[in-house]
Amino acid sequence: MGKGPSLFKFDAFGKTIDDSKIKTTSGGVLTIVCLISTFLLLINEYKDYTKIVTRPELVVDRDYDKKLDINLDVSFPHIPCDLLSMDIMDLTGDVQIGLLESGFTKIRLDSNGNEVGSGETFDVNEENEDILKNQGENYCGSCYGAVDQSGNEGKELKDQICCNSCNAVRQAYAKAAWKFYDGKDIDQCEKEGYVARINERLHEGCRVKGKAKINRISGNFHFAPGASISQRDTHVHDLSLYEKHADLFDFQHKINHFSFGLDDHHSAITKLQDYHTTHPLDGTSIEIGDKWHLYSYFLKVVNTRFEFLDGQKFETNEFSVTQHDRPIHGGRDDDHPNTLHARGGLPGVFFNFDISPLKIINREEYNKTLSAFILSACSAIAGLLTVGAILDRTIWTANKILKEKKTT
Repeated sequence: MGKGPSLFKFDAFGKTIDDSKIKTTSGGVLTIVCLISTFLLLINEYKDYTKIVTRPELVVDRDYDKKLDINLDVSFPHIPCDLLSMDIMDLTGDVQIGLLESGFTKIRLDSNGNEVGSGETFDVNEENEDILKNQGENYCGSCYGAVDQSGNEGKELKDQICCNSCNAVRQAYAKAAWKFYDGKDIDQCEKEGYVARINERLHEGCRVKGKAKINRISGNFHFAPGASISQRDTHVHDLSLYEKHADLFDFQHKINHFSFGLDDHHSAITKLQDYHTTHPLDGTSIEIGDKWHLYSYFLKVVNTRFEFLDGQKFETNEFSVTQHDRPIHGGRDDDHPNTLHARGGLPGVFFNFDISPLKIINREEYNKTLSAFILSACSAIAGLLTVGAILDRTIWTANKILKEKKTT
């Protein structure tokens, strides 16, 4: 004890000369309050320590060479399946044809929205360059002037240009930009029952379900009436049947499901805290009854990965949506008189998607590390004891002064 007197100046725990203790009622109350408060604070700190949070990290998306899945399920109560067409295009202007993992399924809906019949395969961008080639052995169907068949004379039957099916004539009309209507008086369509089928289903609706794979390039896909064709760098549709019946058809629709990426969420749905960012369009219903109306959805798609504490990883795509609709004839907006709508376009539903070059990685982590928890717990205990000591000394000093005044 007597050695090293030079170390006295480093003693941070100075001792008081008077080590007598005086216990008071107020001190006991403060001690109990401090103990209870310390216990509650320690419980709160422990909950904060064990709380699981998701922390996002933004990185450059290196999966640009992978295909992107589009999963959709859309119902159109006032458009028959035979009239509805769907096309997928990217920013280059090319119509993507061979991108389907499996064909889309179209399901007929009656006037009450109930499903009728069995699902039929619905080919996206249904266009075959060889559709006009002869497919029969002893028959070469007429294209009714839509395609020049004058060169057939002198050629073998297999080399002749023919329209042997109703669909062949329909596509020939589309290439010539002719109005096809319902195929009435066209022999191939009459024999196949196409004309009767079309007119029997005029009051039906259609539900389209399926999945497509596309490149990670911004573009659009859309539902519109009539056969489609790309001609002179312009994408057009045959609206003849749509125009023929002025009191029928409109593009009211309900989006039952829409997502990008893998669609098997059952294993991770209980883990995701905010599931609306991957399915913001699910359940969207539009009931504007205008026949000549264009509905547009502008989607911003971000590749996303969720990493969970148990080691599971879940790849998906989050996206935000901006919705807009306008009449084809343009003019002023009924709800916003100062807004002028553009004129022109196709009646239908358009999904315009923009692919982000970034990727979000959402990692599950504990809110605090063990060292941070220990530090917070020590700070809470020390803080409460310090405040309790100050209050106890203040109350004791005040009582002592009051007693001295009473005695004098």
